[in-house]
Amino acid sequence: MNNIFKSALLLMGAALMFTSCSDDRDSNPVLQQPESFVLNTPAYANQAIDLANSETVNLTWSQPDYGGFPVAAEYTVEISADNKWTTPYTAEVADDTGETQCDYYAFDNIFSTCNAEISAKDVAKALVVICNYVDGEVPAQQEVYARVKANTSGAKEVTSNVVKFLVTPYYIELKPADPVLWYMVGNCIGSADWNVNDVGTGLIPLLPEPGADFDKDGNGSLVYAGYFPKDGQFKFVRDPGSWDTQMNYTNIDENTAGVTDEDGDNHNIGIPEDGYYKITMNTVKNTFSMEKLEGTYNEHSTITMPGGYQGWDAGSNAMDAMGKRDNTENHMWFMKSLTFPENTELKFANGSWDINWGAKDFPLGIGTQGGDNIPVKAGNYTVYFNDILGLYYFLATE
Repeated sequence: MNNIFKSALLLMGAALMFTSCSDDRDSNPVLQQPESFVLNTPAYANQAIDLANSETVNLTWSQPDYGGFPVAAEYTVEISADNKWTTPYTAEVADDTGETQCDYYAFDNIFSTCNAEISAKDVAKALVVICNYVDGEVPAQQEVYARVKANTSGAKEVTSNVVKFLVTPYYIELKPADPVLWYMVGNCIGSADWNVNDVGTGLIPLLPEPGADFDKDGNGSLVYAGYFPKDGQFKFVRDPGSWDTQMNYTNIDENTAGVTDEDGDNHNIGIPEDGYYKITMNTVKNTFSMEKLEGTYNEHSTITMPGGYQGWDAGSNAMDAMGKRDNTENHMWFMKSLTFPENTELKFANGSWDINWGAKDFPLGIGTQGGDNIPVKAGNYTVYFNDILGLYYFLATE
């Protein structure tokens, strides 16, 4: 009887140990590396999507099996026209010789759920790149192959199966990326409250430097000129609404002098002396410099945009001052939205014809006193003007 009792205790202990180990595995799941996952064949697979008259191309998929439990993953979508997947578009962009031809394209969109809505226009642009379409020679239908890639912390990237569908493509004229603007923010910029959200209030942009080269991603040389007070502090951000990508004192070109590192944690740029300064930023090298300008500059109470589109009235179409405050000077102006239904000409003026700026260049140039009329192409624009440099920039908007 004693031996039977001992045996029963051993069996009970083994059972408890097994249950404990099982519970431990359930509460501490182990991340596994999946080999693939399922991209669903779209319901429209056999019906050509008219890209010119559609908003989106939609795809859905199942989450990769990372061990039988939910895992937060990020997904990207790629398309090809021949299902070879040998050369990505990024490789074509990186080849300065122009000899590389891509055969697949990865969209910039990052998805956190198992479905994607890709802009039909973006799909059309990608096919122009992949297939080298020529205007007037676009096929009536195009086979498109799609796949999805998943990434999560602790596992290698995994790729789905490939699905095929049809589209009716169209030609889009591709152009180099617009210059990427950077913005100043600080206690001496705009509203002076370190407001990173609003262009024209807390943020003031640097403008593309005329004649400078910009790479395929829109990086190059930017400039600004204005008045900076002693003990002012500021820095630069790239994306309105975000502090994530910034340039500060630690990025200064080693040749730059006359500025200080304020607030050691944030490396704000400090201005030790009142004056007018010209800033030049290189967004390829991630450097900038400040040059103190000699003399004084007129502060204008208004800047207007007289032209053929409004009867050459120098007193109308006033621009907005960028963050004008009491006891400060403003030398940067903008008009957030201006539509020209047809080609026209215009100039910048100080509310009369006594002082006006013009040049032959568009959409970017340096206007000079009494210069040529600026030839403006029909379209929608945000317009920027710096009255110290005479620098203007018509940024096309949709």
